Amino acid sequence: SMEFERILSASGPTMGHLTRPSDHKEPKKIAFLQCVGSRDTNHCNHAYCSSVCCMYAIKESVIAKEHSKNGLDVAIFYMDMRTHGKDFERYYNSAKDKHGVRFIRSRVHTIDPVPGSDDLKIAYADNVGEIHEEEFDLVVLSVGLETSTDQLELAKMFNLNLSASEFCETSSFAPTSSSKPGVYVCGAFQGPKDIPQSVMEASASAAAAGIALSPARSSLTKVRENITERDMRGEKPRIGVFVCHCGINIAGVVDVAAVRDYVKTLPYVAYAETNLYSCSQDTQDLLAKVIKEQNLNRVVVAACTPRTHEPLFQETLAQAGINKYLFEMANIRNQDSWIHGNDPVRATEKAKDLVRMAVAKVALLEPVKDTELPVNQNALVLGGGLAGMNAAKTLADSGLRVHLVEKSERLGGQALNLYKTWKGENIQEELAGTIKSIEQNPNIKVYLNSELTNVDGFVGNFKSMIKTSGNPEELLEHGVAVLATGGEEYRPTEYLYGQHDRVMTSLELDRLFIQDDPKLNDVKTAVFIQCVGSREPARPYCSRVCCTHSIESALQLKKRNPNTNVFIIYRDIRSYGERELVYKEARAQGVIFIRYDQENKPQVTAGTDGVDITVIDHVLGRPITLKADLLTLASAILPHKVDDVSQFFKVPVNADGFFIEAHAKLRPVEFATDGVFLCGLGHYPKPIDESIAQAQAAVSRAITLLSQKTVQVSGQVAQVDAFCCSSCGICVSICPYSAPGFNEKTAKAEINPALCKGCGLCVASCRSGALHLKGFDTGQIFAQIE
Repeated sequence: SMEFERILSASGPTMGHLTRPSDHKEPKKIAFLQCVGSRDTNHCNHAYCSSVCCMYAIKESVIAKEHSKNGLDVAIFYMDMRTHGKDFERYYNSAKDKHGVRFIRSRVHTIDPVPGSDDLKIAYADNVGEIHEEEFDLVVLSVGLETSTDQLELAKMFNLNLSASEFCETSSFAPTSSSKPGVYVCGAFQGPKDIPQSVMEASASAAAAGIALSPARSSLTKVRENITERDMRGEKPRIGVFVCHCGINIAGVVDVAAVRDYVKTLPYVAYAETNLYSCSQDTQDLLAKVIKEQNLNRVVVAACTPRTHEPLFQETLAQAGINKYLFEMANIRNQDSWIHGNDPVRATEKAKDLVRMAVAKVALLEPVKDTELPVNQNALVLGGGLAGMNAAKTLADSGLRVHLVEKSERLGGQALNLYKTWKGENIQEELAGTIKSIEQNPNIKVYLNSELTNVDGFVGNFKSMIKTSGNPEELLEHGVAVLATGGEEYRPTEYLYGQHDRVMTSLELDRLFIQDDPKLNDVKTAVFIQCVGSREPARPYCSRVCCTHSIESALQLKKRNPNTNVFIIYRDIRSYGERELVYKEARAQGVIFIRYDQENKPQVTAGTDGVDITVIDHVLGRPITLKADLLTLASAILPHKVDDVSQFFKVPVNADGFFIEAHAKLRPVEFATDGVFLCGLGHYPKPIDESIAQAQAAVSRAITLLSQKTVQVSGQVAQVDAFCCSSCGICVSICPYSAPGFNEKTAKAEINPALCKGCGLCVASCRSGALHLKGFDTGQIFAQIE
C-alpha cells in the first residue's frame, strides 16, 4: 500500500501515472487485500487493528480510478470495513455508489501467478464458504502499522512501559503521558491512528509538557528578527509569476508552460517561471532569491488553494523584504485542473484567465500593515463534560484563569452514565477526581445551570453574556473560547424500546453496572444490537464507540456469570487499534457474533419471558431466533443542539449537527473563526481518551494566543461606502468570518476589521458596489498606467 501510494503520488516514481511495476502497463483490474499484518496472530503476532488501512485502501481505490484513462475495476477484499472517523462513512458510501469500487467481504486463500502473463489469480471464500477465483492485473496489500525497532530501543532507554502490542502504554485519562513522568507520547507510537488524531495528540502532548514548564514560560524566549521592509513608494509594479506543476495534479491537465509563456505577455510582469512544487522549501528559497535578483515588488503564485498555502508564501515575501499583502494566488488546481480533468485545452485557457485576473489584481495592491490588538488572557470553556473539564483544568494548570459554563446542574456530562473504559479503568472514580480538582482550582470559576445568551467581540477580546438560573445576566470577558458542548444518546424508536422493560440502551445498561444491580446476575441470555440509529440514511455516520462499548459490556456480563449466553448482532465490528484485543477476548470467552445486513435488520417481538430476536445468520443463510431476557441497543451519539452557540461565535456545523473544524488534518481543533476552538462529542463521537486528548490539543492551540499580550489582525480588510450601500445583506450572509453586520442606527452594512480576513468575497458579491478592500488605490495605479 505504501508503494502504491507513491505510484499514485504526483512526486512518485511514475509522476502519478498509474502503471504496474512489472511491465509498466496501465492496470485494468486492481485488488486490495485488507488486514495484511494486522488482526493476524498466525504470521506476525499482530492481534491489533491498524486503524488506518480500510480508509487508505478506499482513498487509493478512488484516486486510482480517477487516474485511470481507460476505466478501472477495483475490488477491496475485507473482513470488517472500519470507516469510523469523521465523514469516513460518507466517503465509504461514495466509493461504493459513486465511484463503483467493489467491496467483497471474504477471506483470501491464495494468490497465484497466471501463466504466460504478469496477472494474478486470487482464490477466496465468500460469506457462506464458497470458493471463488478472479484474475487481477495488480494486487495491493493493505499493510498495517507496527512499532519500529528504533522506537523500541528508545522506549527501553527511557524505561517506558509498553502494551502487549508494543505500543507506548498510557491511560485513558492521561492519553499522552507515558509511564515515566516528564515523557510524553503522541502519534502512532501511542497506538495505530490516522493523521487528525496524530495531530491532536501532538498538540495535546505539547500542552502537557507546557504545564510542567509553565513556571519558566518565556524565560528563554528569543524574538525573531524582522526583515526590514523595502520602501516601494513611487515604483511601478514589477510582478513575478510562479506557475506550479504540482506533479500531475495541475500539469496532468493544464499546459503550465503555455500558461507561463502567456503570462510573460501581461502588463507589469517582469518574471515568469514554472516550478515542480511551489510550496517546497527549495522553491521558497528560490522565490526569495528571484525577488531580490529581479527587483520584484509583487508576486503571483498559480498553484492550489490559498486557504492552506497563502500564509506560507506571504512569509516568504516578508523574509525577502516585500510587504506580504503584495501577493496573490491563482487557484488553478481546485478551481481548474481538478474539475476540468477531461478537457485539458479549455482547462489551460481557464488557467490563463485565472492568472491574468490575479496579475491585474496584484498590480493594484498597495502595502498594508497588520493591526495589533490587546489580548484578554482569560478563557471561556463552554461545556462541563470530560472534554470541557480537561480543557479548563489544562488552561488553569498553565496559569490562566478560566470561566467554565455548564448548562446542567452538575459537572460530568455523559461520563456520569459510563461504567468502565475499554482498558478496564473505573470511569466514575476518575470522574469524581476530575470534578474535585476543578472545584478546588482557584483559577477556575464554575457556572452551573448556565447558558450563553450573547457573544460580541473577536479574537483576544470576546464579551459573552451568560444567564444562570435564578440570577441576572453576567458579562464574561475572555480572549479565547473552547466549545465542548458534548452530545447525547439517541432514543430509539424501534426494537420495542420504551415498550418492553427488558429492552434498554447501552447507557442504561451502564447505569445498572454502576449501581451493581443484582438482577444482572440473573441474566441467562443477553443480546446486543449494533448501529441503532447510526449508519442510517438519517445519520450516515458511525458513532465510533458503540462496538467496543458493547463488547466490554458483554465481558462484564460474562464476568458476573460465565454461563450467560451473550450475542452481539452487528454490521461491521469496529474495534479499531488495540481495542481489537478486547474483541478477541470476547470471542475467547464465548461471546457469539452474528452479522446482519442493512436490508435485513433483526426483528424483535415480545416473548413469554423476555424478548425474541430473529436475525438471518450470514453463514447459514437462514433465520434464527434468540430468546433473551436482556436486549441492549447500541444507539447513536447525537450532538447537542448548538444553533445559538454556532450563531454567537459564527462557527459552522455540518448536516449531522457536529461542529466543522477549520481543516480536518491541519487544524483539527480550531475553527475558521480566530480564537475559537473545539473538542469532545460536539466535534464527532469519540471515546474518553480521544476526547481528553482533543481537549488538551485545543488548549495547546489556545495558549499560543493567550500567552501573547497582543494579537495581529489582518491589515487588508473590507470597507463599506455607506452612500452606495443598499442594505441588501448579501455581505452579511456570505462572509465566512462574520465580519459584516448592520449598523443599528443607519441600517447600513459595516465591517468589523478584527474579524475580516480580506478575502474579498463580500466585495465580489456586493450588488451595489459599496464594498472594497483597504489597500486598493486604483486612482494612483491607473494614473501610472495612463
